[in-house]
Amino acid sequence: MLVVTLPDGSEKQFPKALTVAEIAASIGAGLAKAALAGRVNGKLVDTSYLVEDNAAVSIVTDKDSAALEVIRHSTAHLLAQAVKILFPDAQVTIGPVIENGFYYDFAYERGFTPEDLVRIEEKMYELAKEDFKVTRTVILRAEAIAFFRKLGEKYKAEIIEGLPVDETLTLYQQGDFIDLCRGPHVPSTGKLTAFKLTKLAGAYWRGDSNNEMLQRIYGTAWTDKKSLEQYLKNVEEAEKRDHRKIGKNLDLFHFQEEAPGMVFWHGNGWVIYQQMKQYISQKLIEHNYEEIVTPQVVDLELWKKSGHWDMFGEEMFSMDVDDKKYALKPMSCPCHVQVFKQGLRSYRDLPVRFAEFGCCHRNELSGAMHGLMRVRQLVQDDGHIFCIEDQIQKEGFNFIQLLLEVYRDFGFNEIVLKLATRPTKRIGTDELWDHAEHALAESLRQAGLQFEIKAGEGAFYGPKIEFHLKDCIGRMWQCGTLQLDYSMPQRLEAYYIAEDSSKKTPVMLHRAIFGSFERFIGILLEHYAGKLPVWLAPVQAILLTITDRQDDYAKEIASFLKKQGIRAKSDLRNEKIGYKIREHTLACVPYLLVVGDREAETRTVSVRTQQGADLGIVSIEECLALINKAIAKRGRVD
Repeated sequence: MLVVTLPDGSEKQFPKALTVAEIAASIGAGLAKAALAGRVNGKLVDTSYLVEDNAAVSIVTDKDSAALEVIRHSTAHLLAQAVKILFPDAQVTIGPVIENGFYYDFAYERGFTPEDLVRIEEKMYELAKEDFKVTRTVILRAEAIAFFRKLGEKYKAEIIEGLPVDETLTLYQQGDFIDLCRGPHVPSTGKLTAFKLTKLAGAYWRGDSNNEMLQRIYGTAWTDKKSLEQYLKNVEEAEKRDHRKIGKNLDLFHFQEEAPGMVFWHGNGWVIYQQMKQYISQKLIEHNYEEIVTPQVVDLELWKKSGHWDMFGEEMFSMDVDDKKYALKPMSCPCHVQVFKQGLRSYRDLPVRFAEFGCCHRNELSGAMHGLMRVRQLVQDDGHIFCIEDQIQKEGFNFIQLLLEVYRDFGFNEIVLKLATRPTKRIGTDELWDHAEHALAESLRQAGLQFEIKAGEGAFYGPKIEFHLKDCIGRMWQCGTLQLDYSMPQRLEAYYIAEDSSKKTPVMLHRAIFGSFERFIGILLEHYAGKLPVWLAPVQAILLTITDRQDDYAKEIASFLKKQGIRAKSDLRNEKIGYKIREHTLACVPYLLVVGDREAETRTVSVRTQQGADLGIVSIEECLALINKAIAKRGRVD
């Protein structure tokens, strides 16, 4: 008798092995119709999967978090099927799921056009309506290679030849189209109802620029039309909020070919940067951090000893000086260990908390750079806590509280926490990794915080907690991190004197809140569409004159506000007041202070906001209080 345990803990008994689809049908016809895939003992499988032993089984429908992955994976196959019908000479390569969608790479000599994209999408909807059954077949390695070579699909054959010999190979078929894939997939193409092809791009085979260029087609897929339309609307809104456009319009920064991936900060942009730095510096003082500065160029031997050169060398800039090799630092951790090692440390001195606004360099691929979001020169709000084992959870909890407080001040209240565990490429023993992962998970549980697991995505030296921000249009941004590291202090011979007078290696917590100033500013600009909270705005108030008779008064008030710490300017141009208001509204100045003859006579100002609200005529003191109240609120919405 086969026993199946359902998600609510109830059990169902069956006389023989049966598929996930049959289990769904035994529960109800509605569930059977809605089934997209299943989970058997936690593993995501097709509805055709045969359950032969006692197992925990759940049915994946469009309400399940795993549904989108299955739908997007299946839609990538639908794309490939459509391409092969319309362009038989095209060869299929790989088609993975990515954030919010999927892509598929094709070898096609002519190349695709935007008009081709329209035809392909139309054909995909036709094929979806055909409701082809999707079937899975296990195939031997040699047979699979021969099968795809016979079809003329040399890339598929090459993929198979590169897979481990003992790997189980499966083919998925829908209609006449057959593709190599691990799955799982939806039971039939009719389940795919909401998708759109979004763009074309080039991509090298296997990501190697020495290989041939392929044609990449991107798409997005959702569980229903409403979700698709909302996503496309958000994409359109995101394009309007592109921080690169905002940076140009507000005269904040620019990039140029002579320094690829490195920011030229203009005066307005540097004000935002400095406000963030002053703010976080004060927070670190309140939380007992010691701010330090370490060199940007360091002997390559230190990076080898720390493990960075072996694990991170391709992304580092190196140079030869005086017959020695040096590298620009990609991060500050090994240098902070050097500061910790100066002088004798006792267990009574711990924890030691170092912070640095460290200028780092990373050799990002030219095609990967994207405005402020991905640069080659960046400044991290880097920090490291050296502590003993018993202090890990308290230090972790205190940092998390600090981080959440900072994010609220910048207007972010929805935070998703993820625990990233050991990657394939790593340093340190499995025993150390077991201990480190358990310690971080336990600190989150004791803090009462919910978190997700990101298997295999930790740093090479230790697991980490990632903090993901949700912006105003629902996008997630990973910024802050808390990483637990037993290996680096040991590799770099850091120690403290324990209570029993022995030498012991400290635990090292790597932590950052912004991640990098550049990227965090880019996120802020897009989140607020350039209309930053008053405390961050480069110009907080602008005095606008109606005629030149108010020039002296406007300059006097601007000077007064500056002395009170307000970033104020005056616009004395001989332009109509409506023109000035529009221009500075577009420049995202929070407070527009209009002065005419009446205001000059009564020593008042007429206050308008960038949102268009008219706050009326107020005294200078009232105006100052109004601005200071907005500054004190920072970005908080509560």
